[in-house]
Amino acid sequence: MTALSARPLLSSPASIMKLLLIEDDLQAAEYLGKSLKDSGYDLEHAADGREGLRCAGKRGFDLIIADRGLPYIDGLTIIQTLRKQGDLTPVLILSALGTVDDRVRGLRAGGDDYLTKPFAFSELLARIEALLRRGTSSGGEVTKLKVADLEMDLLARQVTRAGADIELTTKEFQLLEYFMRRPGQILTRTMLLEGVWDLHFDPQTNVIDVHMSRLRGAIDKGADKPLIHTVRGAGYVLREAS
Repeated sequence: MTALSARPLLSSPASIMKLLLIEDDLQAAEYLGKSLKDSGYDLEHAADGREGLRCAGKRGFDLIIADRGLPYIDGLTIIQTLRKQGDLTPVLILSALGTVDDRVRGLRAGGDDYLTKPFAFSELLARIEALLRRGTSSGGEVTKLKVADLEMDLLARQVTRAGADIELTTKEFQLLEYFMRRPGQILTRTMLLEGVWDLHFDPQTNVIDVHMSRLRGAIDKGADKPLIHTVRGAGYVLREAS
C-alpha cells in the first residue's frame, strides 16, 4: 500500500477530502495521485483488491475510486462487500470495460458512478466533485433521508410516507433517492438520465415519463399534499407544497 499525502490547497485542513484509490496499474496510480494531490485531495493508494478492501474497511474516506479489474479481489466484489457491511461511501468505478452492460453491472453492484478508460482527468475530477456534492458523510454515516413526511432507509431499502410503507421497484428506489438527495432542486431530463440511468444521451423514449408517473402514484397517492412537482419546460422537483 502506498500513501500519497496531499499538499493542502483548501482553506482549512478540516475541509480536505480523503480519497481511497484502488488501482493496480502503478503508473496510472502515480499520475492520478499527483494530479489529485495538486487538486487539493488527500489520497491513500492500494495496489490490489485485497489491500483495497482492507483499507476501505477502516472507513474514514469521503470517496473510493476503484479499478474494476484488480488482482485477488475484483472491484465489483469490493463494492458488494462494502454495501453488505452497510458502508455507503460513494464509489467511482474505473474500467476499460465500457459497454452498456458493463456499466449496468457496475452500478447494480453498488457503484455510484462508472468512468471508462481511457478518460480525461478533467472528467474524472468533475465526477469526483459531483459525487462529493451528494452530501454522504465520511464513512457512509448517512443511512436515512427525509423530506417532509417521506423517509428513506438506505440500508433496509425501505420507503415510508407518514409511517405507511411504500413498495418501489429497484429503479424507482434509485430515482427517488436521486430526488431525496436534492430536495428543492429542479432536476432536468438530462440530469435524471445521467444520474439514474447512466445515459449521456437522450434515447428519445418515454422512460423518464413512465417512471415518474409510477413514482408519483406511489409517493403522492392519497396524500394531502404532493411532493413531486413538474416544472413546465424545466423538469421535476421534490419539495413540500407551500
